[in-house]
Amino acid sequence: MAILEVEDLKVNYGCIKALKGINFSVNEGEIVTLIGSNGAGKSTTMNTISGVVRAESGRILFQGDDISNRPTDYIVKNGVVLSPEGRQVFPYMSVMENLMIGAITCKDRKVIEKNLEEVFLLFPVLKERMKQAAGTLSGGEQQELAVGRALMANPRLLMLDEPSLGLAPILIQTLFNMIVRINRDMGITILIVEQNARMALSISHHAFVLETGNITLSGAGEELANNPEVRAAYLGG
Repeated sequence: MAILEVEDLKVNYGCIKALKGINFSVNEGEIVTLIGSNGAGKSTTMNTISGVVRAESGRILFQGDDISNRPTDYIVKNGVVLSPEGRQVFPYMSVMENLMIGAITCKDRKVIEKNLEEVFLLFPVLKERMKQAAGTLSGGEQQELAVGRALMANPRLLMLDEPSLGLAPILIQTLFNMIVRINRDMGITILIVEQNARMALSISHHAFVLETGNITLSGAGEELANNPEVRAAYLGG
């Protein structure tokens, strides 16, 4: 059953048509990936779903509720949370302060405490360094913090924009193992935008290929990983 439905979504930046009427859905409990080259519209899609960018037309339905162009805080409160490209942690604030900013829309203290406990179980280094300034963490640790901060908002749908960007290969594998755990053990539906198409497709239930504002291919993650066109364009042949 679809938890997210994107219908004929169009987004313009002035005269540039960033999204040209895309349609896709994300089923509850799945990991779904959007792949495509730079400038294809992947981040625009994520930012429009999360309310950061306004849609020109079309609809975004989350659990049947039309969240198109709703305020970002409304979208977060309803369970759609974005971990943005480039991590965007607050460098001069502590790890704990960054995490608690993620919980700002949650008013239930018990839920906040439960989420914090789960974040520390997933990412023990964040507990070890809770008083440390976020800007002094390594790139991998900052990515863990960015994901942990998003989890503090109690998402039903967690959106990850380029989570592996700038990470060493061994850290990328660890990160994707964590994404699988978040999906499997916490029951959170995940939508990923990722340049590392091979790794993303390997953990995805379903995937879509986005090219210059249009979805051109879709299928199971394994199916697209074995598609000759996808292999040639995104997986190095």
